[in-house]
Amino acid sequence: MLERVLLFTLLASFLIAVLLSPIIIPFLRRLKFGQSIRDEGPKSHQKKSGTPTMGGVMIIIAIITTTIVMSTKFLHLSTELFLLLLVTFGFGLLGFLDDFIKVVMKRNLGLTSKQKLLGQLIISAIFYYVIVQAGYSTAVRIPATDISIDIGLLYLPLVIVMLVGASNAVNLTDGLDGLLAGTSAIAFGAFAVLAWNSNMIDVAIFCAAVVGAVLGFLVFNAHPAKVFMGDTGSLALGGAIAAVAILTKMEILLVIIGGVFVIETLSVIIQVISFKTTGKRVFKMSPLHHHYELSGWSEWRVVVTFWIVGMLFAVLGIYLEVWI
Repeated sequence: MLERVLLFTLLASFLIAVLLSPIIIPFLRRLKFGQSIRDEGPKSHQKKSGTPTMGGVMIIIAIITTTIVMSTKFLHLSTELFLLLLVTFGFGLLGFLDDFIKVVMKRNLGLTSKQKLLGQLIISAIFYYVIVQAGYSTAVRIPATDISIDIGLLYLPLVIVMLVGASNAVNLTDGLDGLLAGTSAIAFGAFAVLAWNSNMIDVAIFCAAVVGAVLGFLVFNAHPAKVFMGDTGSLALGGAIAAVAILTKMEILLVIIGGVFVIETLSVIIQVISFKTTGKRVFKMSPLHHHYELSGWSEWRVVVTFWIVGMLFAVLGIYLEVWI
């Protein structure tokens, strides 16, 4: 029965995202909400200029609608689901404002880094306050062991680092057609399996809704993309996956299941440190997916390779949690 609920959730979310596309994509195009391509990016990306962005609205609507309907029908709107929807909507709203400034006000960098960080900190603080009031443990469990370490007040900075860090890491991964949609579907799919295995059915329903939504979006975001999710989608997905990891007490496992996001972020950090200290670049361009593009790989080859790597990380995460 539970397996059918998860499958139906995934299919319903997929259909909502797909059915929204003929409405939202032309609407974004009419409003001229087109993506601006930075001059310092790969030259091959210039042809993508003008492609409708802010398509993450489709993803968020599909996730929220499906989660609320399915949870009220088969379970109830629990504290966990409230928090997951709060983070998804909150980070999505922050990304929406960022996209709006970019495409409507023609400020290519969107919100300033301080404005974006302030918004992320406020949402993270609210999230932490609710889980503390709900009596959540501040212990962190080591994957593949029975060891848990209660870090007490240090759990607050951990929550902040996870939510802010994951949202930014996922945002960095959104650079090629279908790259983030595919890798996020894989990562949330892994967490859906783990949440279901831990009998956290409400969280599993949410993860299934995310998988369906991003797969529905991928139908129109695969190369050549007809729409981009923008920061509206990427910040929402990043915040959501960190919230899932926190609520399932799989904080450390997020680094493994979200391995592609971690690698992309590390490539940027390494590039910046190397250039500032030695004046030399380690990669032809960062994040890492651009390095492979400039090395002669086709965009589709880079995306599929990263999907495969993401799948390997997801399988490793499930193996460590379930079978060891």
